[in-house]
Amino acid sequence: MKYKNMEELYKVYDKLQKKYGDKNLDSIYNGGCTNNPDICFVFMNPTMRNIAAEKSWEGPKHPWIGTKNIWTLFYNLGLLDKELFDSIREKKGKDWDYDFANLVYDNVKKHKFFITNLGKCTQVDARPLDDAVFLEYKKYLEYEFNLIKPKVIILFGNQVSSIMLGEKISVSQVRKNKFVREINGEEFSFYSVYYPVGNGFFNIDKAIEDIKWIQAQL
Repeated sequence: MKYKNMEELYKVYDKLQKKYGDKNLDSIYNGGCTNNPDICFVFMNPTMRNIAAEKSWEGPKHPWIGTKNIWTLFYNLGLLDKELFDSIREKKGKDWDYDFANLVYDNVKKHKFFITNLGKCTQVDARPLDDAVFLEYKKYLEYEFNLIKPKVIILFGNQVSSIMLGEKISVSQVRKNKFVREINGEEFSFYSVYYPVGNGFFNIDKAIEDIKWIQAQL
């Protein structure tokens, strides 16, 4: 395999941040269980709402640090301890420190899931990215799959699903449908699920319903 560990991929992501991301922000990588996780969750790309994107942040560059809404999804899926979820709800983004970020991701590891983005290029806001940008990241994300070997991969939203599956996907038409793809000689199972945050937050109940169904198949 071309990339032997995540650290090698991180170097690539840092170069792509300079090309596609905001020059004043760092790339956000991934985080969680890296040894055959039950689920790998794939989002779109990070924004500066993740305080780990600040260049002064010397802690882990994991997704969703300093945010709230996405942890509601994971809690409702039984993938986050209640005491920790309550702490997340109480904290303001700026109040996350390195110890708390590590505590959250230790809990992610405990529940055997992995969080990543198709695009690792951090933007100042949730502006749409062209397919061409995501396509450049696709092969690197595929190497992430080869490294961690997830039991199932959940793709959030139409754009991420279409890029990763190589065909036009409308989530509403493929709910609970399994897609199998071979990546660098290994087979992986994918599901396409409604994007549950930002403008897609009104679909969070449908996302929870579908992911609970997927969990029951594991």
